[in-house]
Amino acid sequence: MSHSRPRIDTAARRARLGLRHLLAPAYRADRTEEVADAVVGLHATDPATVHLAACARLAAPDPADVERALYDEGSLVRLLCMRRTLFAVGAALAPVVASSTAQTIAARERAGMVKWLIEGAPGWDERRLAEVEARTLAALSAHGEATAAELAAEVPDLRDTIVNSPGKPYQATVAVSSRILRVLAAEGRIRRGRPRGGWTSSSYRWRPGTAFAELPAPSAPEARAALAGRWLASYGPATVADLKWWTGWTLTATRQALAAAGAVEVDLDDGISGVALPGDLAPVAAPDPWAALLPALDPTAMGWKNRDWYLDPAHVPQLFDRNGNIGPTVWWNGRIIGGWAQRADGEIVWRLLTAGGGAALPGRSREPGEGSEAAAAVTAEAARMAAWLGNVRVTPRIRTPLERELSA
Repeated sequence: MSHSRPRIDTAARRARLGLRHLLAPAYRADRTEEVADAVVGLHATDPATVHLAACARLAAPDPADVERALYDEGSLVRLLCMRRTLFAVGAALAPVVASSTAQTIAARERAGMVKWLIEGAPGWDERRLAEVEARTLAALSAHGEATAAELAAEVPDLRDTIVNSPGKPYQATVAVSSRILRVLAAEGRIRRGRPRGGWTSSSYRWRPGTAFAELPAPSAPEARAALAGRWLASYGPATVADLKWWTGWTLTATRQALAAAGAVEVDLDDGISGVALPGDLAPVAAPDPWAALLPALDPTAMGWKNRDWYLDPAHVPQLFDRNGNIGPTVWWNGRIIGGWAQRADGEIVWRLLTAGGGAALPGRSREPGEGSEAAAAVTAEAARMAAWLGNVRVTPRIRTPLERELSA
């Protein structure tokens, strides 16, 4: 290990996490846009995650404020971007994310769709696809909002079907509309509107969007440098591998972006080399003790590839699914110490896998457990969540062993 480089230990990284990710109560935000900016973007594959992640960081949790940002004001924009994952990012950052990651992903999505159509649907070629897309966009523009079924009623070609994976146990027949609308959304030409039903619903209408080519975006190298700087400001210090994984960039592109952002090398604990912004080397005072209940796929929980500094590897089998997606987690002072779930009657239940670094401690919202400070704080957070959830019931798309067990 080089002794000429600044050293930032795990305690300092955890302190930064509580402050910058707005998880310590004194640092909670007033508006959803502040939350999205603090974590760069909110994971949006599961519609409930956006609301749960935002409300965990709002001083006055309210799903209506999330809906205001997403649908009324459009100050949050959903993009298929980092790691080919759907994120909701601030409107000002959207051109940077589009140029740095989303445009490349959209191009791959389109190439895959064209091949899929030509090989699987008789009579389809790129010319027909262009005509169908033009009619679809015109219909959406005329209506302002429409579901996929409503668009297919006006553009019958969207009803054509393709058999995916013929002869396989998972063979399925799907309408071409699903893939075409997905690609149009990936390109920014359409966007999701308000869901049909409550905020946990996955059924929604489409709205017209703005194609990436029409955005005043920086060049791809400039955008990658800007995004690397934004990520380091929220998630740094970290490793080069962390940023490469989080973005899905190549190693070369990641290193170039970090250099352009002015990142400097630092030493982390356990002999690990990391990077940080040059203005982020001074000690950071830890906030007062805090607990948080974060949803499946929360941006903090999924913010780094190397997680040993905030997650005991022994707990991965209980908290992750087989695809490497994290479920609902319980946090204490910058560490994941357990998991939580909501039962059918609305009760928030949880289990602490470690108690402040000590032995395993089972628990639930009505059993704080041995007078532990961590368990008492988690109990308070569970009550806070139950209060704003009210009659809403949330089942995450990501089902993990501990979440399934607790919710049963």
